[in-house]
Amino acid sequence: MKQGSSAHIRADVVGSLLRPPELKAARERWDRGELSAAAFKQVEDRAVDDAVRLQEEAGLDVVTDGELRRYAFFGHLIDALDGFDKLGGWAIPFHNEQGERLVFQRPVVVEKLRWRRSMCTEEFAYLRARTTRPTKVTLISSQQAAAYYDPEKSAGAYPTRDAYLADIVDLTRREVDELIALGCTYIQIDAPQYAALLDPELREGYRRRGSDPDRLIDACIEMDNAVIGTHPGVTFGLHICRGNNQSMFYASGGYEPIARVFTRSRFQRFLLEYDDARSGGFEPLRAMPEDRAVVLGLVTTKTPRLESVPELRARVEEAARYLPLERLALSPQCGFASTMEGNRISPEEQRAKLHRVAETARSIWTD
Repeated sequence: MKQGSSAHIRADVVGSLLRPPELKAARERWDRGELSAAAFKQVEDRAVDDAVRLQEEAGLDVVTDGELRRYAFFGHLIDALDGFDKLGGWAIPFHNEQGERLVFQRPVVVEKLRWRRSMCTEEFAYLRARTTRPTKVTLISSQQAAAYYDPEKSAGAYPTRDAYLADIVDLTRREVDELIALGCTYIQIDAPQYAALLDPELREGYRRRGSDPDRLIDACIEMDNAVIGTHPGVTFGLHICRGNNQSMFYASGGYEPIARVFTRSRFQRFLLEYDDARSGGFEPLRAMPEDRAVVLGLVTTKTPRLESVPELRARVEEAARYLPLERLALSPQCGFASTMEGNRISPEEQRAKLHRVAETARSIWTD
């Protein structure tokens, strides 16, 4: 398998973990100017140390820093680059099966982007020094960053979305190069925007606004491939989910409409949401080339219910009808806290789910 360093990783994790109350409170004080940067960093460091221990004790094969230094999963981009209005972008609606709704305010680019600091190298350098396990860093896709362009608010900085995205690609490539120079061998690109291109209702919305969703998919693949480049020995994973904000989502649908991402992109590892019927069946995995692996996101981070080992094993066996077992792995379906607020589960429920991922993976691929 041509998967860089990830072929042995069966119990994977997507990225974010619930923020402890101490960290939330410290960030609020820091935002208000009531806490020094040094004091806030100490709180962050302690939270990351606890997150590493949590993942190690769960038995996961790879660990992240829980994205605890970010206010949201895309925070590394917004906080590292000058040029964004943090809360001035268009709002996106999330909902759940019970009909609850929330509106999430996105950032928007309003000035020419300028590199202030590295996006993730501090995260990686600190994490690497705190564990002997394989580590992973998460970045957002260029297509996700496209959502932070507004034709009116952004035009003064970039006359077109393409001009803005050209800078996003260049800056993300620079970050990838820095991470690899530091020894990072597993980089995950988070791309929830792909979900908008598989959801039938959202696809139709694109068409009504004059955009061909299939052409958008091709543009996404082109940008992702430009970011990945060629880095032997480094695994690039693509994570696709249908929205994850305080246990709510924004899209539904199977992977068929975007299956060519599996064949045309340079990703070696695909972390796919599969925790409920909204994700469709495993049939699209037939399109996966022989040198690619799939991490099945079968354990939900959205609800407290703990999946049983037999239940998860049965679903992995079902997926193995379409992709050989040796090219599969297991993970939660998404992060536990894509935003600061986190999903509606407790830290103990989060702990139990991480343990269940590792326990099930051992029972399938080791025991």
